[in-house]
Amino acid sequence: MRAQKEGTLPHIIVYNRIDGPGSSLDLREFQQALWTLPKMPDDILSDQSAAWSRGLPRTVGISIDVGTKIEAAPYQEGLICVQSLDYGTEVRSKAGEAPLIKENWLLKILDIFGLSGIKLILKNIRPGTQSSGLGGSAAVTTGVCILANRLAGGPFNETQLISMASRMEQDLGISITGTQEQSNVLFGGVTDYIWFPWGIPGRGETGFGKSIRFELIPPEDYHYLEERLAIFHSGYTHASSDVNSVWRAALSTSEGLKLHSKKLDLVYQFREGLRLHKWDRMLDAVQRYRQVRTTLCPAYMYGSEDLTARAEANGCATFPLGAGGGGSILIVSPNPEALRNFKDEIGESYREISFHIKSKGHDVFNLPL
Repeated sequence: MRAQKEGTLPHIIVYNRIDGPGSSLDLREFQQALWTLPKMPDDILSDQSAAWSRGLPRTVGISIDVGTKIEAAPYQEGLICVQSLDYGTEVRSKAGEAPLIKENWLLKILDIFGLSGIKLILKNIRPGTQSSGLGGSAAVTTGVCILANRLAGGPFNETQLISMASRMEQDLGISITGTQEQSNVLFGGVTDYIWFPWGIPGRGETGFGKSIRFELIPPEDYHYLEERLAIFHSGYTHASSDVNSVWRAALSTSEGLKLHSKKLDLVYQFREGLRLHKWDRMLDAVQRYRQVRTTLCPAYMYGSEDLTARAEANGCATFPLGAGGGGSILIVSPNPEALRNFKDEIGESYREISFHIKSKGHDVFNLPL
């Protein structure tokens, strides 16, 4: 209440991500199906190529300056509340009594941390980007976990917060999710996440959501990648869960498992293309990864066919973000001039979502109180 009077309410801004090749390999079933015990060096961070990890499931996350502000404000004593200004929704409950139902997934996080008399207010920092395939719901869930954890004095570590956010979303039926979006909110940047579903062998800490991370591109070099990427909205949306469920079901067939296994090498190529600034290698990995995904589920490309044809005519490649459901399409080109030509050709036919890459996945303000 004092912070409200002084105009210094605690809040967090969580940033969305570009997922690229490797997305969906963070889902728990994919981690478990594709993971095998690797021969790891004693110093796992000494080799920046991480060649030992080539056969492991991984995801490359790229944080961007599109996201959501989550502000904590005083509320009626003994109650908790979560309000979304973009969706026009508000849920409330007595503290400690929030039922475990889908609509309460964020409210329940406040209960986990024993908070009371608090209202969270959510608002996108870029209008019209909700449900766009940029990992918005996972970012918000993780942001609520981070903010609630800070308000409660920090009882949980980063791995536990990632696990909490992921499980609350998936187990309550918000979406089929893994841990890459949540991890990117914690760590940010252009980051390679190597997944360890049962914890890192030989290490004491275990738990769902553990990863080894490598920074692939430092902030001073972000401009090289930014001038080779663009995001456009196709104008079409469909249920991401329908696509994710088809991909997941394919793990139970021998042919599906073989196709999914091809992704491991392709995402490693994508990783190395970014790290070494070998942009042709980046483009090839995007195209081939998308082809594997489409073979497994043709509905993945729904709504992006025209953008894909026009991009390829200009020497670019497309990658529907997330499971493609939100309509956001990543355009990739090894040649910045080719990307500019593509943009000039399509003009205003499609809405562009402009962005800059962020070195952090979130920013916290006015904490501690």
